[in-house]
Amino acid sequence: MRRIKKSFKNRRSQSLPTQNDQIKNKEQFSENLKENIQIVKEALGNSDDIIIREISIGKESSIKAGIIYTEGLIDTPSIQNFILESLMLDVQDSGLDKSITNKKDLLQLMKDSVLTVGDLTDITDYSTLFTSLLSGSVIILLDGYTQGFAISMKGGKDRGVTEATTESTVRGPKEAYSESLRTNTALLRRKVNDRNLWLETKKIGTVTKTDVSIAYIKNIANDKVVEEVRRRLDRIEIDGILETGYIEELIQDETYTPFPTMFTTERPDVTAANLLEGRIAIFVDGTPHSLIVPSLFVQFFQTADDYYQRADIVTLLRILRFIGFFIALLGPSLYIAITTFHQEMLPTPLLINLAAQREGVPFPAFIEALMMEVTFEILREAGVRMPRTIGQAVSIVGTLVIGTAAVDAGIVSAAMVIVVAITAISSFIVSSFNLSISVRMLRFIFMGLAASFGLFGMIVGLIALTLHLCSLRSFGVPYMSPLAPFNIEGQKDVFIRFPHWGLFSRPRLISQKNLKREDNPSPKPESRKRK
Repeated sequence: MRRIKKSFKNRRSQSLPTQNDQIKNKEQFSENLKENIQIVKEALGNSDDIIIREISIGKESSIKAGIIYTEGLIDTPSIQNFILESLMLDVQDSGLDKSITNKKDLLQLMKDSVLTVGDLTDITDYSTLFTSLLSGSVIILLDGYTQGFAISMKGGKDRGVTEATTESTVRGPKEAYSESLRTNTALLRRKVNDRNLWLETKKIGTVTKTDVSIAYIKNIANDKVVEEVRRRLDRIEIDGILETGYIEELIQDETYTPFPTMFTTERPDVTAANLLEGRIAIFVDGTPHSLIVPSLFVQFFQTADDYYQRADIVTLLRILRFIGFFIALLGPSLYIAITTFHQEMLPTPLLINLAAQREGVPFPAFIEALMMEVTFEILREAGVRMPRTIGQAVSIVGTLVIGTAAVDAGIVSAAMVIVVAITAISSFIVSSFNLSISVRMLRFIFMGLAASFGLFGMIVGLIALTLHLCSLRSFGVPYMSPLAPFNIEGQKDVFIRFPHWGLFSRPRLISQKNLKREDNPSPKPESRKRK
């Protein structure tokens, strides 16, 4: 039966050529305009959003032309002002059809004298036509010619530049990326007004043909890393790219790790700051985020506010983030290990108090913490997926009600509710959402180690975690640098942040050239002497 189905399928595929096969067999344009338009209609299934208009141009209307564009992807007023008016009015006034001597003269005169647009490309085959048409270009075909024009007039609806939602700051720019690739690159150009900022765009996805751009500063970025990014992007073979997450999974160094090895941001100022350190940005059309490579572990604890506030304030906040990271990672497991295996570490009054609270609790500390952590994760996910107007209220009220009811019912102790609450709040201190998810995943592993082996299991888990972090790389750069390998110069922007006059050198393992931010770094400002 399987053989019959397989043979029938093969006969069917051989007997019924697809529309793509028909186009491949006749790739070049025909001199007949109506035939070219008919092929375009059939290839696109007579879609309603494909607008096709046939017009006559020339003083005696002797030249037939076809204009094809996708409604919603182009700027409609521009067609009226720069194409239709130029072809139907300017050509008639100029007597273009009488002044030409051969076909090449007409095409050249249209490019030089008639079409008042900037981005104009010659097209001679259907594959280029469809790619341009569905990317926001206007196609012009002429009767009697095997060559046409693709004019880029991208437009349509756009969300525009709005305030950042996931990376809010107290001080500094508020603008964030939108879903338009050219809007995002323009925002970056406004931040880095330098000729060495290079942008390279390529299409990825056999079906979606999504525009993906890489941005870097030529005299700062490492040429080997740039070439590696190009190579990994060229290696992608997939039918569609819809978000930067596709690119991240396809080109990252390590697949089996809970930690993100590529940094994501929605802020142009953050992207510009990383480019100035020698990193490379990857933009995907239709996504309000950019990917930054190479990325380091300490980078996920840094925010845009860190460089807009005073150095002493930023140092305090950054230390709090690292403390919050360890609390979010080890808080419940430390409570489980001490209350289960190492009660002698607690003061006697506190131990008696905890024992009294747990007197009516029927579950061990591990099960108790597991139930509360899972419940909180469910509430947090529900708050994210529910409508914004009620999501936050449901998550907060639900947590309070369930926590209070669980204590009153004797299912969990009050101390466990406090530990879980502090752990949850600490996880929000981590500035990167991707890293906070990694912490939430590893938290359950450490809880299991603490319940099985106590503090000894936690220490072994920390050693294994440290070894794993030190083995990671992001585009050839050690993930834990400048901590491992240790670099004394890089410690100026890890746990503490030096003032800007002390940060005149770029990360050595990332840039590897043009390491000084300026030729003559300014000395430490001297305090004014009192007169």
